[in-house]
Amino acid sequence: MHRQLTGSVVIATHNPGKLAEMRELLAPHGIAAQSAAELNLAEPEETGTTFAANARIKAMAASRATERAAFADDSGLVVDALGGEPGIHSARWAGPDKDFRFAMNRIQTLLIERGARAPEQRKAHFIAALCLAWPDGHTEEFEGRVDGVIVWPPRGEAGFGYDPLFLPDNYDRTFGEMPALEKHGLPPLGLGLSHRARAFVMLAAACLKP
Repeated sequence: MHRQLTGSVVIATHNPGKLAEMRELLAPHGIAAQSAAELNLAEPEETGTTFAANARIKAMAASRATERAAFADDSGLVVDALGGEPGIHSARWAGPDKDFRFAMNRIQTLLIERGARAPEQRKAHFIAALCLAWPDGHTEEFEGRVDGVIVWPPRGEAGFGYDPLFLPDNYDRTFGEMPALEKHGLPPLGLGLSHRARAFVMLAAACLKP
């Protein structure tokens, strides 16, 4: 039996881009949100080997620290030709300064070194694992995925992270070129395209009132 989330939640992130997306997704359900950064919570060490494990670590740490329900996301870009990298290390590839231009250049350099120039050699996908955690240890977990290819040069100034590098299948614009509503807006206004939106649709069906 799924547990319902009501009232408010702590969003266990220090990433302003993720925070903005999560708040937009939660708002229609009447859920108020504060971030871990706003509450001056320390970032726990992400020792998991999967997106789901790291989302759980972050959600449970925030929930225990605040004695409130907490919501965490762990997401990243998985590039087939790079053996799944950067994967769970997606944020770390950008370094302490969160320089995703550097990280995107690194991906392009590695792909060229491997001779991956054609679109069929540059397949990739985004994964988002979402976890809701309560102070008593109860968790609810969901995962979404969107497939696409790596393009070069990066295109668009919207979104965040690796968005300008990623062209979703059957679209002619990168995530970096899409407005927020197109990328992660939910029906009926949006298509729920992004990995985070797809995971959130499952979470909302299980744990949120319409």
